[in-house]
This record gives sequence, structure tokens and C-alpha cells, in this order.
Amino acid sequence: MTPFLSELIGTAAMILLGGGVVANVVLQDTKGNNAGWIVICTAWAMAVFVGVTIAGPYSGAHLNCAVTIANLALGKLDLQTSLSYITAQFLGAMIGAALVWLVYKDHFARTQDAATKQAVFCTSPAIRNLPVNLISEVVGTFVLIFTILHFTEPMMGDKTPIGLGSIGAIPVAFLVWVIGLSLGGTTGYAINPARDLGPRVMHALLPIKNKAPFDVAYAWVPVIGPIVGALLAVLLFVLISG
Repeated sequence: MTPFLSELIGTAAMILLGGGVVANVVLQDTKGNNAGWIVICTAWAMAVFVGVTIAGPYSGAHLNCAVTIANLALGKLDLQTSLSYITAQFLGAMIGAALVWLVYKDHFARTQDAATKQAVFCTSPAIRNLPVNLISEVVGTFVLIFTILHFTEPMMGDKTPIGLGSIGAIPVAFLVWVIGLSLGGTTGYAINPARDLGPRVMHALLPIKNKAPFDVAYAWVPVIGPIVGALLAVLLFVLISG
């Protein structure tokens, strides 16, 4: 499998499972309705585990534009490869989001609240305060990237799984889990431009009744915030590494 295809499939699997748990918890008449934030954070962590396991042997399992941009900043990827990864991530995120809609189509139809339906696809702030929301995404992504950079065998530019094959994906899952539980309550912790913008675009395209607007005024936050957080993490890592 090529790195491009592995990033696409790995990201699609991650969004299918991550978006799927949100659909299961928030949409009407599902088996998991109102299961809560801990269920969402746990399943998102496991979704990342699945995506990393799939893509790890072929691309290093970035699945996240912030990870790819960090690699580019560190000189571990060239611009062409980075753009290829980012394209695959956005396409994969859109495919995964479309599959979530297909699986939960009947439940979308039974759910009246537009914001609830949009929440399956993308993030939104609990309290809308754009500067603080941006800081939340910057800090969450900083923790993600800075920690990944300190893994013994990181998924930073290496076309091999971290650690011991698929078992090596477990640290990434724990990392995403704790970020969600600790820092995710403000914005829903996108910490990944593709994870938010790709499904947000798909929500706009799919034939969903009573849809919330695209929300351009906020949509830039989960894109710019993770990029800034990734670059700050790289900067500190380089400074302390000598």
C-alpha cells in the first residue's frame, strides 16, 4: 500500500469510528444515546489506534495535518510529500464522515436539532470566545505533537509503526484519550485540521435536512489552532534538544 493510500484509508477509518461514536451518543434513538463525554473520548482514542495501526507500516501514520506539518518543519518530509499526505488526510476524513452519515442515516432523520447533527461531523465551542477557543486548540495540539516527538520510536517521518507493531499505537491512543478528557471540554478538541474541516465540508454537501450553517466565522479555529500548536511544539523541541 502506498503512503498516500495508507493515509487516506487510515484517516477514513479514524473518522468513521470517531464520528461514529459521536453519532451514537448524540443522535436520537440510537443504542448509545446520551452515553456521555467519557464514551466519546474513549472511542476517539481507540479510533486513532485503529487508524495508526492501518497506516503505520506504510506512511508512519500521521492521519493529522498537524503531524505532517511538524514533520515538514523538522525537515523529515519534503513539501511535495507533505502536500500528498495532507490531501490524503482531507479526502480520508471526508470519506469517513460520509460513511458515518450512511450508517446513521435514519437517526439523522429523527434528530431535529441542527447543531446536534453537525456535531457528528465537526467541532464547535462550548462557549464561543474565538481567542480563547483558538488557545484551546493550540494548547491541545501542542501537547499532542510535543509528546509524539518524545516517543522512543516516534511516527515522525519514519515509514514504520511506532514501537512494537500495532502495539506501538497504544501510546498515541492514550495521548489522544487524555487530551480529550482533560482539554477537550472547551472546543471538542479537533487538534487536527483534516479531522474538522473535511467532515465539515461533507456535512455541507450531504442531503441532511435542517442543517446548521457552515460557520465560516469559527471554522478557521480548528484549522489554524492545530497548525500553530504543532509549530510551537516543534520550536520548543528543537530548542531543548540543542
